[in-house]
Parts: sequence; structure tokens; C-alpha cells
Amino acid sequence: MTFIDRIGIDVQAKLPLEEAVAWAIAHGLRYIEAEADVTPNAFERFDEALCERISAQCTEHGISLGLHTLSSVNTAEISPFVSPAVDAYLQGYVDLARRLGAKWIVVHAGYHFGDQQARMHASLERLLRVVAYAEHAGAKLLLENLNWEPDLAEVHYLAHSIEECLYFFDRIDSPSLGWSFTVNHATLEPEGIEGFIDALPMSRCGEVRLADNNGKHEVHMFPGDGMIDFGKLFSRLESLGYISHYMCNFGTLEDMLRGRQRLGEAARAAGVADA
Repeated sequence: MTFIDRIGIDVQAKLPLEEAVAWAIAHGLRYIEAEADVTPNAFERFDEALCERISAQCTEHGISLGLHTLSSVNTAEISPFVSPAVDAYLQGYVDLARRLGAKWIVVHAGYHFGDQQARMHASLERLLRVVAYAEHAGAKLLLENLNWEPDLAEVHYLAHSIEECLYFFDRIDSPSLGWSFTVNHATLEPEGIEGFIDALPMSRCGEVRLADNNGKHEVHMFPGDGMIDFGKLFSRLESLGYISHYMCNFGTLEDMLRGRQRLGEAARAAGVADA
């Protein structure tokens, strides 16, 4: 498999999943990711027949499918009635991944409102529960490093800093929990992309999410329009033995197809093997 074959596209909910798979086949993609929350991919659509059809399409055409939970669903929820619903939501994604033959599920640590310690504890306990559920189901969860919010913001994502990411990875030792590394989020932290690579367990990294950024606030820019040196990024990751996939997450589907080519060119210019 060449380097560009390992660059996938996050279709989110831009297409019904069965159409997203057909679109991926038409464009020669090997990796795609999708949400399964709302129309056109609401959970209730995925009956056994549809799941079997999508799974068979992916197998036949060598497509690895991943699912992506919504960061708006608060993994750090502490309220009665809502807390069990978040558990059910995450377990539902694990069940759906099994039925679709999805290879991974991106999850999040949630967010807080200034009550950081209580929320981190709740998030850790919930992730431990869903990781145990995933172990039993044979599923793979990838915890994404989310984005810094301004200090004066009311809401703050958890696992946006190196310290917060390590809080979870140091306490959840399971082959069913890996890391989804969003590089544009890392540009908002003082350590930057290199700091995350140095500090976090690359051996647990199962996905690298790609978009450019201005280093000032959360934005998903077209590669080359921001501050990230993607050639340097790819060279560093590949030299460390990273062998998993990359995932485009910016703009429209057409933007991501064009950006994927630009990312491949950046890798070739940096001397990445097979790029």
C-alpha cells in the first residue's frame, strides 16, 4: 500500500453511509470515517440488511471503515438520567461498529464548565466502562485530543492538553483504547505538534487526523493555507514507525479529495517512502 492509499477522508454525515462507501470506491479510497447520529445516518437506519450490505461492500473493495462519535455528547456527564444515556450511546456505537465491520471508533473525553476535576473523574470512569465493553466486543476505541478553548470560554474540552491526554492514557491500559491524533488541535497548545509526538504514546496511535490551522483558534483549514508543515509531520511520524492511517477532516468532500493529493505531494517532497 502506498502512502497516499493510507490517507482517508472523514465523510462525517455528508452522505448516507452506503453512498459514502460507493463514493469511496469510485475515488479509490481505502479509508473512510463517518458519524452515525443524525440524518442521513441516524442510528435507527442501520438495520441488519443495511449493515450487512455496507460491511460486504467494504470487504469486497478493501475499504477500512471507522465511526466517529459526536464531541457534543458529553463523555464527562454527571447529571442523573443523562449519565446512563451517555453510557448507552457509547455502547451503541460499539454495537454498531461490530455490525458494520468498522475497524475503529473515535471517542472523546467530554467537556467541563469549570468543574474540571469532577468531570475528569466522571469521564475516566465512563471510558473505563466502555473500554471494558469494547474488549468484550472486540472493538477498538481511539481517544481524540480535542481543541483548546479560550480561557474566558464557559465550556472547555477535556483531553486537549498533553497533561489531560496522559491522565486518560496512563489510567486506561487496554489494547482496546488507542489514540486519534488531531494535529491541528495540537497547534493550539504551547508544546505544538512535536510536543504531542514526544510526550504521548505513539505506539497507541491508530489514526492521525489532518487539517491545517492558524495556531490561534479552532479551525479546519485546507492543507497549505495555515501553519503546519505536513512534509515535516509525515517524515517524523513515518520515521517513528507509524503505520496506521491518516484522515482528512476539512471543507467539503471535493476539498478533501484535492487536499489529499496535496498531502501526498508534501510527503513525496519530504522523501517519505512510497509517497
